[in-house]
Amino acid sequence: MTGMLHDMTALVLLASLAVVLTGGFVKGAVGFALPMIMISGVGSFMSAEVAVAALILPTVATNAVQSFRGGLRDAWDSLRRFWLFNLVLFAMILGSAQLVTRMPERLLFILLGGSIVLFSVLQLRGWSPRIRAGFGRVTEIGVALVAGFFGGMTGVWGPPTILYLNALDLPKAEHVRVQGVVYLTGSVLLVAAHLNSGVLNAQTLPYSAAMTVPALIGQIIGLRVHARMDQVLFRRLTLVVLVIAGANLLRRGWIA
Repeated sequence: MTGMLHDMTALVLLASLAVVLTGGFVKGAVGFALPMIMISGVGSFMSAEVAVAALILPTVATNAVQSFRGGLRDAWDSLRRFWLFNLVLFAMILGSAQLVTRMPERLLFILLGGSIVLFSVLQLRGWSPRIRAGFGRVTEIGVALVAGFFGGMTGVWGPPTILYLNALDLPKAEHVRVQGVVYLTGSVLLVAAHLNSGVLNAQTLPYSAAMTVPALIGQIIGLRVHARMDQVLFRRLTLVVLVIAGANLLRRGWIA
C-alpha cells in the first residue's frame, strides 16, 4: 500500500526528502529539532495535518537511535537518573492537556517562544545559569512542571527540557541521550494518539514510513558532526537552534 505517495509529484517528494534529511542532520548534531523542521518545511507545501503525520514515524525512529546509541544500559541509567523529571513531566502533560479548550493557544505559544528566545540569547551573550546546591530536586520538579504544562497545551516540551539540561552542564553525549529518552516516550505516545485521531492512517502512514529513511540518513551524518564538536561548540549550537525554535513558536503564536 502506497497511500498518498502514489499521487505525489516528484517535486513534492524531493522537497520532502530534502526537508527531512536536513531535520535528521540537525537532530543528529544537537539532539532535537526534527519535528520543528518538518512542521515548518513539509507544512509549507503540504497541509498541517499531513505534516504532523509525516513526522511521527521518523521521530520515533530517530529518538530510538538517539536513546540506545550508547547501549541499553546507558539509556537505562539516563532514565533512572531522571525518573522524577520524566514522571512529573508526563503527569503534567496528561493533566494540562485537559485545559486545551480553556486557554488561548496563541498566548501560550508567545509566552513559551518568548521565554526560550530570551533565556537562549542571554546564555549566548555569556550568562551561565547554574542550579544552586540543595535546590536540585526542587528545580527538577519545577522545570518538569513548566515543560509538562506547555507540552500538554501546545505539544512542545523539548526547549524547557534542553535549557534545564544546559544548566546541569551535562557532557554532550549524555545531554543528547537524555533528550532521546524523554522524547522517545513522548513520540511513542504520539503514535498511539494519532492512530486514534485518524491523522496517521492508510493514506499518510506510507508517507511517514518513507520519510524515516532520509531522517535516519541525516541523523547518521549529524552524529558524525556531533562526535567532532567540543562541549563549548555543542552548547552554543544548541542555544542557536533553541533561538530558532523559540522564534518559530512566536511565529505560530502571532499568526494563529
